[in-house]
Amino acid sequence: MKARGISRRDLFKLGTAGAAVLTRADLQAAGKKTGPVCEEGGCCITPSGDFYNVERGNPLPYKLPIEKLREIGMVRETWQLEIISDPASNAKIEHPMLRSDGTALTFEKLMEIAKTKAVSYLKVITCNNLADPLGHGLWEGVPLRDVLWLCGPVENLRHVWYHGHHNEDPKQIFKCYLPMNRVFEDPPGELPVMLCYKLNGEFLSGERGGPVRMIVPEAYGFKSVKWLQRIGFTNAHQSDDTYANGNNDINSWLKTFARFGDLPGKLSTHDELTLHGNAQVGISGLKQVQYWLRDVSTPLPANDPHFTKAPWQEAQIVPFDGSGIAGFKGAPLHPVQFDPVTRMPRQWPMRHTLCRWTAKPIKLAAGKYEVRCRTIDANGNAQPMPRPFPKSGRNNIQKALLEVVA
Repeated sequence: MKARGISRRDLFKLGTAGAAVLTRADLQAAGKKTGPVCEEGGCCITPSGDFYNVERGNPLPYKLPIEKLREIGMVRETWQLEIISDPASNAKIEHPMLRSDGTALTFEKLMEIAKTKAVSYLKVITCNNLADPLGHGLWEGVPLRDVLWLCGPVENLRHVWYHGHHNEDPKQIFKCYLPMNRVFEDPPGELPVMLCYKLNGEFLSGERGGPVRMIVPEAYGFKSVKWLQRIGFTNAHQSDDTYANGNNDINSWLKTFARFGDLPGKLSTHDELTLHGNAQVGISGLKQVQYWLRDVSTPLPANDPHFTKAPWQEAQIVPFDGSGIAGFKGAPLHPVQFDPVTRMPRQWPMRHTLCRWTAKPIKLAAGKYEVRCRTIDANGNAQPMPRPFPKSGRNNIQKALLEVVA
C-alpha cells in the first residue's frame, strides 16, 4: 500500500523544533514515503507517482468524488482561474477575470495561450522543513506574466498573491505572495514563474497539483501552490503567506546540499563500499560533492561545528546523460537551461535541479564508521554555509553509520 505524505497541518502541529528535525529515517520509521533516491541516469527524473507528498486539505481535494471534482473545477474540463484586484488594496487592473461574468481563465483558453508561450524546464521540489527533496521533474506551462498581462495591470501594484482550492473553508486557504518585479521580469539567468499543467510530458494528476499549479523555480515547494484557483494583484507592501505562520522564511531560495542514496548499514571487509547519492543544486549552483569517512574512535575536529577542518575527499558528479529529456516532445526546453539547437544543458549541474554523485569504491578494515557528505557551491561555500538556518531550508550535513565486519 502506498504510504501517505505528511501534511502541512502536521508540520505546523509539530512546531518549530519538531518540524525542523524530520529526517528520511524519521519518516521511514513512521511508514511514510520519503522522496526520491535517484540510483541511475544523470538527470534524476522522478515519475509523477514517486514524488513524496507534503499535502494540505481535509479532505484532500483530489480525492473527492468525480462529481464533486467537476463541480469545484478540479478537472481540466471545468477548471477556472480568477484573477482580481485585491479588494483590500487600491491595485488597479482593467480586465479582471471572473467566474461571475464568464471571463475567468479556462483550461481551454490556457491551452490557446500555450500554443505560442509554453515552455518546459527542470526543477526540484523540496519542502524547507524536510531534509530530502520530494521529487525532480520536467515541468511544462505558461509563464505567469503572459496571463497576467491579459488583465491589463495599471498601477499600485507591489505583489501578487495566489491560492488553490480549499474545500470552501477559509481556514484551509494556503496563500502565497510573490513580488511584482519577480513575476514580470526574470533576473538574468533565471527561469520564469509558471502556470504549470504538465509534468514529464503528462498532464498533472490531482496528486501533483492538477489541473494547474504554480511553479516558482528558485523557491521551496510551498511557493508552488497546487490546485490553483485565484490570483490577486495587491498594493500591500508586505506579504502574509500562510507558511509564515509556521515560523518559516517565506523568501528563502533553494539551498545547495548533498544527500546519500541507499547505503548498507553493515558490510564485510571483503566487500567494496560505493558511496553515492543525490545533490540539490540551489541558487548558488554546485561545484563539488565531497565525503568524509571517519573511524568512530578518531576524535572529531575541535570547535568546528561544520567540520571545515575534516579530511574531506572528492566525489564525482555524474554527467548529464539525456535521461528524461531524450525524445521529449512537449513545449520548448527553456533556453536558460538548454541550448535550443543541441538540446543539451548550458551547464551541468543546473541550478534548481537534482543531480547524482558517486565516489570510487573503497575497502575498509573491520570497525565502526561514520560517513558524511557535503557540497561546495559555485561561490566556494561549503555546506551548510552560507545559510545554515533550518527555517529557511534544511541543509545540514548528513551522517550515516556503517559497521564493517571481518
